[in-house]
Amino acid sequence: MPAAKPLFDYPKFWAECFGPAPFLPMSREEMDQLGWDSCDIIVVTGDAYVDHPSFGMAIIGRLLEAQGFRVGIISQPDWQSKDDFMKLGEPNLFFGVAAGNMDSMINRYTADRKIRSDDAYTAGGLAGKRPDRASLVYSQRCKEAYKHVPVVLGGIEASLRRIAHYDYWSDKVRRSILMDATADILLYGNAERAIVEVAQRLARGEPIEAITDVRGTAFIRKDTPEGWFEIDSTRIDRPGKIDKIINPYVNTQDLSACAIEKEKGPQDDPNEAKPVELLPHPKLERDRTVIRLPSFEKVRNDPALYAHANRVLHLETNPGNARALVQRHDDRELWLNPPPIPLTTEEMDYVFAAPYARVPHPAYSGAKIPAYEMIRFSVNIMRGCFGGCTFCSITEHEGRIIQSRSHESILHEIEEMKNVPGFTGVVSDLGGPTANMYRLACKSHDIEKHCRKPSCVFPGICENLDTDHSSLIELYRKARALPGVKKILIASGLRYDLAVESPEYVKELVTHHVGGYLKIAPEHTERGPLDKMMKPGIGTYDRFKRMFEKYSKEAGKEQYLIPYFIAAHPGTTDEDMMNLALWLKANGFRADQVQAFYPSPMASATAMYHTGKNPLRKVTYKSEGVTIVKSEEQRRLHKAFLRYHDPKGWPLLREALIRMGRADLIGSGKHQLIPAHQPASDGAYQSARRKNSTPVGSKKAGQGGKILTQHNGLPPRSHDGNAWDKREQAKAAAEARRKAAAGGAKPSGKSRKPSQRPAAPR
Repeated sequence: MPAAKPLFDYPKFWAECFGPAPFLPMSREEMDQLGWDSCDIIVVTGDAYVDHPSFGMAIIGRLLEAQGFRVGIISQPDWQSKDDFMKLGEPNLFFGVAAGNMDSMINRYTADRKIRSDDAYTAGGLAGKRPDRASLVYSQRCKEAYKHVPVVLGGIEASLRRIAHYDYWSDKVRRSILMDATADILLYGNAERAIVEVAQRLARGEPIEAITDVRGTAFIRKDTPEGWFEIDSTRIDRPGKIDKIINPYVNTQDLSACAIEKEKGPQDDPNEAKPVELLPHPKLERDRTVIRLPSFEKVRNDPALYAHANRVLHLETNPGNARALVQRHDDRELWLNPPPIPLTTEEMDYVFAAPYARVPHPAYSGAKIPAYEMIRFSVNIMRGCFGGCTFCSITEHEGRIIQSRSHESILHEIEEMKNVPGFTGVVSDLGGPTANMYRLACKSHDIEKHCRKPSCVFPGICENLDTDHSSLIELYRKARALPGVKKILIASGLRYDLAVESPEYVKELVTHHVGGYLKIAPEHTERGPLDKMMKPGIGTYDRFKRMFEKYSKEAGKEQYLIPYFIAAHPGTTDEDMMNLALWLKANGFRADQVQAFYPSPMASATAMYHTGKNPLRKVTYKSEGVTIVKSEEQRRLHKAFLRYHDPKGWPLLREALIRMGRADLIGSGKHQLIPAHQPASDGAYQSARRKNSTPVGSKKAGQGGKILTQHNGLPPRSHDGNAWDKREQAKAAAEARRKAAAGGAKPSGKSRKPSQRPAAPR
């Protein structure tokens, strides 16, 4: 993997003499108190400013401060005018713009495109503090405020929209966000290396348009420059004709290139396979090679080309072998440099050693910020994920190579946490994107830098992956031994397929770090959707469950697994959801909240959703199709299967089961899914559920049990198993007769409102 200049090896900017600020200033008054006449860099963010390393603006701001720059924060500005963007004055170097810790559209809208009523990243949880597509709006306002000041776009919203992408909310393919944002350069992924390099070069007087060689950046240029070899990947499904290369470094827009095209003569039948003639050409150098993707106009109109471009993009994500990408948008070229080199342990420690206050800025006057309340006593120990789940954005944003902090750095942060108001000795999480990928890596650096697999754990764990959890176990033990620490919980997502490779780790986790419930994500039970998710089979979950229960019993603890599942994921059929519902019922699980597939920008599963093609394999016009759940009715059905116990969904489920030829699952038998009759009143169902359905474990089900709770008991079975239905049928008939008497309608002997809720739990 190419070497990178360490973050701490750059010369400090002259403003280092001011020293670190208690908080990065959000007003001119604070700047005056610090003795600043201006800011060198101003970070604009869609989140409330929390000076904690779990918030992007704090990490970037403090890192730039450590480089000697004066950094101001404009948090959640009024975007209706440029005024709020001018309140700190003109920055000397650039504006850094980010939508926040979440994509602004995902932050505001549910998977059903309904507006959310709150915002976890805003003081008081208030919604409406940021615009839709915040990165675009903020960038435009910055340019309105100070036209000549460079705008550097970053954050997860920009990262996942760096290329032509399918936008779920408008249901169309949109241009790269850089084309619409009026920004000068885009930084994708965890951008510490790129932001420091860009800041240092701007400080030396280099113009922003000249900064085109920084990894992890995207920018706009007119054409491929001289000295680069271009690989054409704009077509699929047939071998391309190879012409003699007269000058491999020719500018693709030169007239000479057009002359070469004219010399080709008559075109061969493009559908006829031809032998490929290998012609001599200069040795291809990976760092001087760019892959040309299908243009924005092509991927917008051709789903197969969109899936193909998505596949190529994901194949070029390993920093050890990735090549630059270029995609034409109208008459301009979007250029994406290869991904950034991952941070070393020393650099990770450097980033997290900044003097974070670990609390929200005083401007919020103590108002609660829900996202902060959730993480204020947690510690991020690593970055990245090599799981490659197709519906997840972690890999696209943070990369597949795990970047871990040292034990000393993590333990020091826990010690610092003791000074945070409200700390009671409980560390809410030691984790990151995944709980147990800490210090896991390929056994060979040489293999790692050449690997192009999208996942290290699918379809099985790679033989070259080191799954040794010993360093993580040692970290847990050291952290528990710190004075003043009463309990350390693990709340981050656990890769149970990795955990089962280390029984010692599972025992350590279960014995000391589970607070009654442990949330894990099998996502589904059926092979079809699991393959499209790149997730392990349900058998691995069963194996982990046995280990979990064994070690819980040995520790004398009553603890429970809370599994998460996804409805309506690409590759999921109605039968798959039916089988999942049967598995849930057989195992006594009831989902109180349902996670429906959310097509986030640039994810492979989103490409499946949009195109009906599978980009995990070679894409052709005749390649494998993917079952897609798009209609609102079918999405409701899949969610109803997950909530098989909810009477509101029973009419939809009855209709679907009959259509699927599975009417045998309708009834009150032990192995049937839903009752044959709808309940008469809401109160009957609720009172029965409260009385007879008891969540397993402690009464603090709100810690996770509200998402998916397990129920030991059914309604009382001291009488006939169909008694509940018979009672409800009699009540419904009586109600119908009463209404008939009042309104002249003819009684039918059953409820006239089959969708009326709710009914017997089972």
